[in-house]
Amino acid sequence: MYRTIQLSLQARIQAILLAKYDIALAQFAVEQPPNIALGELALPVAFELAKRLRKAPRAIATELAAELNSSLDQLPGVASVEVAGAGYLNIRLDRAAAVRAIAADRHADIGGPGFRLVEHTSINPNKAAHIGHLRNAILGDTFQRLLRPDEYKRGYQVGVQNYIDNTGVQVADVVVGLVHLEGRDLRTTRRLLDELALAGERIDFYCWDLYARVSQWYAGTGVDDATAPDAAELARRKQIRLDTLHALEHGGDETAAIADLISTAVLRRHLETMQRLSIEYDFLPRESEILSLHFWDAARILMLERGVLYLETEGKNKGCYVMRRAGNEAAAEGPEASGPDEDAKVIVRSNGTVTYVGKDIAYHLWKFGLLPGKDFGYARFHEYPTHTCWISTASASDPDAPTFGRADAIYNVIDSRQNDPQNNVIAALRGMGFTEAADQYTHFSYEMVGMTPRCAIDLGYALSDEDKQRPFIEVSGRKGYGVKADDLLDKLTAAAQAEVDTRHPELSGEQRTTIATQIAVGALRFFMLRFTRNTVIAFDFKDALSFEGETGPYIQYAIVRAANIFRKAGTTEEASLAAMADLDLSLLAGEDGTSLWETWLLASRLTALIEQAIATAEPAYLARYGFQLAQQFNNFYHRHHILTEPDPNRKAVFLATAAVARREMVRVLGYLGIEAPAAM
Repeated sequence: MYRTIQLSLQARIQAILLAKYDIALAQFAVEQPPNIALGELALPVAFELAKRLRKAPRAIATELAAELNSSLDQLPGVASVEVAGAGYLNIRLDRAAAVRAIAADRHADIGGPGFRLVEHTSINPNKAAHIGHLRNAILGDTFQRLLRPDEYKRGYQVGVQNYIDNTGVQVADVVVGLVHLEGRDLRTTRRLLDELALAGERIDFYCWDLYARVSQWYAGTGVDDATAPDAAELARRKQIRLDTLHALEHGGDETAAIADLISTAVLRRHLETMQRLSIEYDFLPRESEILSLHFWDAARILMLERGVLYLETEGKNKGCYVMRRAGNEAAAEGPEASGPDEDAKVIVRSNGTVTYVGKDIAYHLWKFGLLPGKDFGYARFHEYPTHTCWISTASASDPDAPTFGRADAIYNVIDSRQNDPQNNVIAALRGMGFTEAADQYTHFSYEMVGMTPRCAIDLGYALSDEDKQRPFIEVSGRKGYGVKADDLLDKLTAAAQAEVDTRHPELSGEQRTTIATQIAVGALRFFMLRFTRNTVIAFDFKDALSFEGETGPYIQYAIVRAANIFRKAGTTEEASLAAMADLDLSLLAGEDGTSLWETWLLASRLTALIEQAIATAEPAYLARYGFQLAQQFNNFYHRHHILTEPDPNRKAVFLATAAVARREMVRVLGYLGIEAPAAM
């Protein structure tokens, strides 16, 4: 309802501006007054027009208010428009009409044509997922939920991809560990997988420890060294690493086969971990296919044809194919005109190897459907309850595979340390003339996740006195220092289980476990979402699981509290909301009515918050809104004695207020990927 009124006001004012002043204003701000006594919306549009009309803002606001008040029949839900301060337009709503519209679930739609591609998670398939990966996956999964159509909004057509770098240095390091530290070949690596499965152990956990061992082996500090290696030995180990990496990139030998076996097994574990958090994918594009299907060759030809890529013949990048960076006007005239562009980005090294950025440019050309004659083969990989997850293959494609790529807009969830590579991809698209694609490419960046010292100690890590004073402890996969995602979920679930077991011994063990899992997942997902993306997070068990403050369990508890009202009242939310059509709503005008009205008004803002979260690529706005709505409901709950209210009309309005708050809180949690438990 709130967004419906916003849109109708904007449309009416735009029509007035065009007719009265011959001014077209595409969009303008809609704010909230500092106090509801001043109205429900405030429009500073007069300030935006002051210079263009050469009039005082208040004079413009007065003219606009007169026009709006004379056409209230075109603004359903608006009671009056007033001029305030130096030129604000304050909008007062018809509370009774608005509440009935909110109860009937009437709202403005969100969405439109076009295919939105969201890529997130993208964990190197060389070890278990850790706490830092979870922020990426939860952000991406939440954002795709906001975009997708559902019973509440039209939404967009959305595809979710999880890029798998199965030929990179991290996978190469695990292969080095298997082959050179443990003496395995392809046959004995297969046996290892069988032995781990038989023992109920996980390959991703095994590789977690092996990866740390390999990192120490490269440095000569590991337990695999009987004596300290000399410089020649360290150089040999470095060469082994490079040779293994090249073998993975070229493919076709036993080293590449070991890498494929291990990375695929680890990937399956990653999907299981993410499914515990209700995170699913549509397509898993692998770097091995980008290489074997020669995506880069097609991209290189296109970049050369469009003048973005050229062979450097002098300077430090001699023999490399380089890309001009945006803004280098001298270099744009050609290398002959200005000499070597020392700031150019190397795309192909002088030894012929393609850089990460080069492969990424090719991949994103494919995403936008701009890579001539190139596509993946598609094979079934994992079955979710409602759909298939596909994986790329160099073999013939499954004839039943859907279409991937050809996106109209792309959102890449990648941490802020990748700003430069992401900017280079955008620059390449723009340089090739694909301006619209570049404009629709969003680097959905975020900052790192660490642990509070208290959390690290809870997990069994020994900290120095200095570390205990730090605001957070940084995760390091190479050092084996961090929190495995599954261990984190297990610990959160166990803590929630202990609380649920104490509070609800009357429930079955299965019911208590379900509730504990919902609380644990809700706590983790909300903790990762409540902070804006540019904030470094220090995770803490106690903070995340708290039933007080800005947490997932706080909102879940408010939902359970609301549900208990209807159980005790012997009615349903649906019946209470339907009754609003015939109730006397005059009580909304009094002092008590204002507190009720504030709950309804806040509950009506969900679609406006979803639109804001999409426009800014910031799910934290929705998480904060969910917390505010739970706070508002709890304030209402403590202020009014709902079940013992003697006046039937007032009681019915109270019940409907609880119903609308619960309905919207459940919806908010749904978009955040969190379930509402039956009990807390």
